[in-house]
Amino acid sequence: MRYLIQHTTVYTYDKPVSPNPHLIRLRPRSDGWQKLHDFQCLITPEPTGISEIIDLDGNALLRVWFKQETEQLKIEINSNVETFKTNPFDFLYEPWALSMPLDYPSSLAKQLQSYLTPYNIAPDPISIQLAQEILHEVNNSTGDFLFTLMDRIYRNCEQVVRHSEDIWSPSITWTKKQGACRDLVVLFMDVCRSVGLATRFVSGYQEGDSDTEEFDLHAWVEVYLPGGGWRSYDPTHGLLVSDRHIALVSSAIPCYASPIVGSVTPVAQSNLQAHIKIRKIS
Repeated sequence: MRYLIQHTTVYTYDKPVSPNPHLIRLRPRSDGWQKLHDFQCLITPEPTGISEIIDLDGNALLRVWFKQETEQLKIEINSNVETFKTNPFDFLYEPWALSMPLDYPSSLAKQLQSYLTPYNIAPDPISIQLAQEILHEVNNSTGDFLFTLMDRIYRNCEQVVRHSEDIWSPSITWTKKQGACRDLVVLFMDVCRSVGLATRFVSGYQEGDSDTEEFDLHAWVEVYLPGGGWRSYDPTHGLLVSDRHIALVSSAIPCYASPIVGSVTPVAQSNLQAHIKIRKIS
């Protein structure tokens, strides 16, 4: 699939401010699953400097800084992306990873440590209980566990729109049986981590309905499967991720996938408006 994406973010302040350096995490990935053909970042006021950096997770970010004061900061991203992954099942598990618990080789376990840490540092009892229930149902099958967990969240939890940045604790999401896509993702991640499956949070876009004119950022999960590498699950839509998702960034820690991070001096009240348009061209 080929997509043209326009993502515009506008911050309007109630008084003149000096923007401090900002991190922009809105550059689509370019890898074996998708290719970034063109990328433009237009910023008003014009930054004093722009630096392209690669973070600890291998994400391509922009760091921008300013000198002049402004009452409005506008960031417009234009991307041309082609996606390739039509079959999300095209891999073979390592024989030892077909059933759980996984017995990772020590070198791999060390590399995956940050992707195995519970969301709240201490294990969440509700995540553990849900994981154990599903493990029992699927007779410890790794693939069946992941599909059943995704399906259970999809069928039992209502997606709600929440524009605040905070993410609910997994126990709150499962108790309420609702949440924004990021809440459902963190629930999925935490359940997996409670039984030793490495996961990370992914921010990006999803094609959605053809009649949709305005889109929101989306979130899903990547699970590290020995033999298959990072594989993506979308509990909000109840499906494995293929070529209708466009990934931006991923991280073991969800807040490190936030689209734009920065502050202004002095502290001021601000109004945020974000508009996303996605057009499929092939």
